[in-house]
Amino acid sequence: MSDLNPQVFQLGMAATLFGLFTLAEILRGGFFPPEADREDNRLDLAIQLVFPLVTAAVLLASATLCEWAMPGMRGALAHWPWWAMVLTLLLADDLTQYFWHRLSHTSLLWPLHRAHHSAAYMSIRVVYRNNAFYYAMMPGLWLGGALVFLGFGWTYVGYVIVKVAVIMGAHSAVRWDQKLYRVPALRPLMWLLERTISTPATHAAHHALVQGDGIGHYSGNYGNLLFLWDVLFGTAHISRRYPPAFGLADDRIHGHEKWATQLFFPLLRSRRAASSLRVPPGRPPA
Repeated sequence: MSDLNPQVFQLGMAATLFGLFTLAEILRGGFFPPEADREDNRLDLAIQLVFPLVTAAVLLASATLCEWAMPGMRGALAHWPWWAMVLTLLLADDLTQYFWHRLSHTSLLWPLHRAHHSAAYMSIRVVYRNNAFYYAMMPGLWLGGALVFLGFGWTYVGYVIVKVAVIMGAHSAVRWDQKLYRVPALRPLMWLLERTISTPATHAAHHALVQGDGIGHYSGNYGNLLFLWDVLFGTAHISRRYPPAFGLADDRIHGHEKWATQLFFPLLRSRRAASSLRVPPGRPPA
């Protein structure tokens, strides 16, 4: 694979996985949820175009900064064994994303993450549904770019493909874990699996409309690849059930925010009442 560009391969595999989950949802009737309105459809489409551009820009900017700050260090860690690289990536990318996600559920960063929870449905469409600046500032992407610069290359590609498969599966309307829970012989495996990686049941709980019914848990289950972080830091909730409804209560009251506002806040701001994306207090909309 020496003649194959790692970034091209990574992009191709991510697109293939997205296509497979999309096809599965279309065949099972989950890709066009009745809860999705015009703003949802526009936002879900727009983010598929914006996300690759933002992440590519961050990775390139990170590598450029490394070249400036650490000249001569390109590929300096390429001799590391793959397992050491994977462990480093789990800490530098997945653990930092756990804390980034957790911080995004506070008032400080919630406006950049709100779009991810405004969908009243679970679907492959929701996987990358976030504000553009949520990704532009994500520590794990910047650190990932630095590690690629230092020589993680194909190990980073393999790691990302595995992570993408897990998070797509966790958001998909195709609940792959549901039938496995019903197989008695798989109970020990599922007990271990649901405490190790994100699954449809544990991540659906994070997207629930309500909390306190024994199922919904949007104040936890923050893990992306590893659910283990939630277990270790006390934010895990496992019920093996799926919430009856998803989305945000304020959207039910005031109506959905505009797609462009959700994607590009604070460059664009909401005109809706009681909105975290609203113009500063005391300053009426232009």
